[in-house]
Amino acid sequence: MTNTQSSILNYRGRFAPSPSGPLHFGSLVAAIGSYLDAKYNNGQWLVRMEDLDPPRTVQGASRDILMSLEKLGMEWDEEVFFQSQRNQAYQLALSNLDQKGILYPCTCSRREIADSSIAGISGSIYPGTCRNKLSHVDRPAALRLRTNHHTIAFKDALRGLVCQQLEHDIGDFVLRRADNVYAYQLAVVVDDAQQNITHVVRGTDLLDSTPRQIYLQRLLGYTTPSYMHLPVVTNAQGEKLSKQTHAAPIDPSNALSQMVAALEFLGQNPPKELADDNLATFWQWAIKNWRIDKIPTTQE
Repeated sequence: MTNTQSSILNYRGRFAPSPSGPLHFGSLVAAIGSYLDAKYNNGQWLVRMEDLDPPRTVQGASRDILMSLEKLGMEWDEEVFFQSQRNQAYQLALSNLDQKGILYPCTCSRREIADSSIAGISGSIYPGTCRNKLSHVDRPAALRLRTNHHTIAFKDALRGLVCQQLEHDIGDFVLRRADNVYAYQLAVVVDDAQQNITHVVRGTDLLDSTPRQIYLQRLLGYTTPSYMHLPVVTNAQGEKLSKQTHAAPIDPSNALSQMVAALEFLGQNPPKELADDNLATFWQWAIKNWRIDKIPTTQE
């Protein structure tokens, strides 16, 4: 596997953090990986704030993340998207799917689903309890999308062929929650399409979500981007770095050493002296020497 700069035209990538806290080393790795892949291929790099879920959104975190990216020399090419401002676009896509007769209301609680389902690759597999019930309910309900027995397959740039049978592996999944918050799976698909994203570079924790997103892309008539899922950074307990696992924020006063560490994590073998240089030299070296065939598919 090698980079093919000359074969990728009109490359459009993106970094889409959730503003649940400041930029930490795990999100820095994802940001740098997506940025380098875009810039190596002479492409555009966009930033999107996935602030759909109010309880998980920390006030001021979006601003802090954007300021951190600027201080690290990572410049985005278009206006930043905020998912919290895009409900109209998500509702339009939801109405499109509803006209196809493939959505249904679900009033099951999390406990009811856990008690009546089996564990799948991404949590409990919804058993279809509400699938054939009346379409009108008298209490708040989530909206689920009917899946089918077709296999969704795609080729990941790092992990090769990935296959998933949605009905068996995931079950019918939620597109809008009972509290009227649109689901990540719907929002990310609508936004990638509207922003004309051609390449998605993100953490492998989202690998299992990709078949659901491809399924939605096909139903909505969208183009499917190319995918590359990077290894995720974990702590000593094997947990993904996040606000919930008390990940330390990036220290702007020690930015270059952390950025060099991110390159090392991604297998790029940067020279140690890069940490003592400046941002311009760092990015010049990193973009010129970006090699996806060096990225590990697993991390010790």
